[in-house]
Amino acid sequence: MPHLGTKALRRLKPLDIEAWHTSLRDTVAARTIGHAHRVLGKALKDAAKNDLVARNVCKEQPAPKVQDDERTIVRDVPALVAALQSWRHAPVAVVALFTGMRLGEVLALRWSNVDLDRKIIRVHEALEQTAAFGVRFKPPKSKAGRRDITMPDILVDSLREHRKAQLELRMQCGAGRLPEDALLFANLDGRPLAPNLVSTLWCMFARRIGLPEITFHSLRHTHASQLIDQGVDIVTISKRLGHAKPDITLRTYAHLFRKDDSRAAAAINAMKW
Repeated sequence: MPHLGTKALRRLKPLDIEAWHTSLRDTVAARTIGHAHRVLGKALKDAAKNDLVARNVCKEQPAPKVQDDERTIVRDVPALVAALQSWRHAPVAVVALFTGMRLGEVLALRWSNVDLDRKIIRVHEALEQTAAFGVRFKPPKSKAGRRDITMPDILVDSLREHRKAQLELRMQCGAGRLPEDALLFANLDGRPLAPNLVSTLWCMFARRIGLPEITFHSLRHTHASQLIDQGVDIVTISKRLGHAKPDITLRTYAHLFRKDDSRAAAAINAMKW
């Protein structure tokens, strides 16, 4: 429901799957359609195994291909960092940009999991927003999602300033010191920021600075592209992003890796023969 729910399983045809894909294109990206397609394909595979359908039509009508331009990245990072000075929630974006964390992971961060002296962020939970449960905390997407991320100096400095501003605001409001489990990013009463609200505010900000194509998730893609461009190995990038396996990172960012193997030749040339 609502696209295929009224169709009898045995009457489902490849054309129905194609029509489903077409209707979804108006609201979601090809990557999301692919996820939905795989779920339906698994269900139909089980149905075929139990003789509920004669064939799995998802095998006959593939999901739409994901185009590289769906992973839009920021081309001028210094310019974006400068522009962020005018955005109220700039520290949220700076964390995402320089750690590759997902929005839900950033908004779930607590000061008890941020070590500014050792320059480490510990990702232990995430925030999600659904119609059924509202805003709530949950474990990371996978076991690999629980990870430690080393922070660059620019992020450490930004978070020190953010903590200072947060403490000053609490003093002005008479709220006292920060609790041990205080969130980095919260409302005045300490409640977490809603992911959907932050995402909407980001889109408004991105349009204002002339980057309407840059979604908040694009900051994660930008971080990955920077690491790839600097020659960081795929295993390290995968762990930093919290991917379950390195091959997920490869599939997602294969188009960003250098298209020539000049580095390999240079490495051999550097050897002493």
